Amino acid sequence: MSKLTSKDLKQTFFRNLFASSTGWNYEKMMGLGYCYAILPVMKKLYQDPEVLKRRVKSQLQFFNCTAIMSNLVLGANMAIEESEGEQSAETITALKTGLMGPLSGVGDTIFGVTWGTVFFSIAAYMAIEGSPIGCILALILGFLKIPLGYLFLKIGYNQGAKVVDAVGGTVQKVTQIASMVGLTVVGALIPTVVTATSAWVYKHGKVTVNVQTDVLDKILPSLIPVALVALTYWLLGRKHMNSTRVIFILLILAIALYSLKVLA
Repeated sequence: MSKLTSKDLKQTFFRNLFASSTGWNYEKMMGLGYCYAILPVMKKLYQDPEVLKRRVKSQLQFFNCTAIMSNLVLGANMAIEESEGEQSAETITALKTGLMGPLSGVGDTIFGVTWGTVFFSIAAYMAIEGSPIGCILALILGFLKIPLGYLFLKIGYNQGAKVVDAVGGTVQKVTQIASMVGLTVVGALIPTVVTATSAWVYKHGKVTVNVQTDVLDKILPSLIPVALVALTYWLLGRKHMNSTRVIFILLILAIALYSLKVLA
C-alpha cells in the first residue's frame, strides 16, 4: 500500500471542512460527508476494486460528531487503515463508535458553546462600544478553527489507535473546565450587557425611595438582569420551548413592564 503524505492529510481535511455539515442527513448524520472526506485516501490505499468497495461502504456507516473534533477520528482512521489495511475494519468501526460520543461532548462544550460565548460576547461588546477591533477579533477567532482542525487531524494521524486512550483520560476534565470558564464569562457579562433597572419610586410625604438605587442595588447590584437571565434559562428548559419563543416572550414582557413603569 502507498504511504500517505502531507498532501493526503490536507486533502482529507479540506474535504471534511466543507462536507462534514453539507453532507448531513437523517439516516447517517455525517456518515456521507465522512466517507467523502476519506475517499481519496481509500483509493490510494486500496488498489483492488473489490476491496475498495468494501472499505468505502464501511465508511458510510452512521457517524455524528462535532465537526472540528471529527478530524481526530479521521486522522486516526487514516493511520490505522494505512498500517493494518483491510484487517482494520472492526477496529475502525469500534474507533468511530467509541470516540464520536466523548469527542462531541468536548467539542460541543468548547467550540459549540464556550468558544462563542466567551470570545464572541467580548467581541460583540467591543463592537457595541464602537471599537472596530471587536469585528476583527470575531473574524480572527472564526477562522482560527481552520488551522486548529488541521492540527487535530495530524494529532489523530500521528497517534493512530492510541488516540482512544489519550482522549479517554482527559474528556471529563476538559469538559468541566470549559463549562466553568463559560459560566464565569456569562456571569461577568450579565451586568454589562443586560441593563434593565427598576423604575419604581416610592413617595410618602417628604419621603422618596428609589427602589433601584436605595433598595435593589444595596441587596445585589444588577439583581434585575440576573433575574431576567435566570428566567430565560428556566424558560429554555420548558417543554415545547425554543429560543425564538423565548425571545418573543421577553420582548412582550419588556414592553408590558416598561408601559407599567415597572422597568426603566
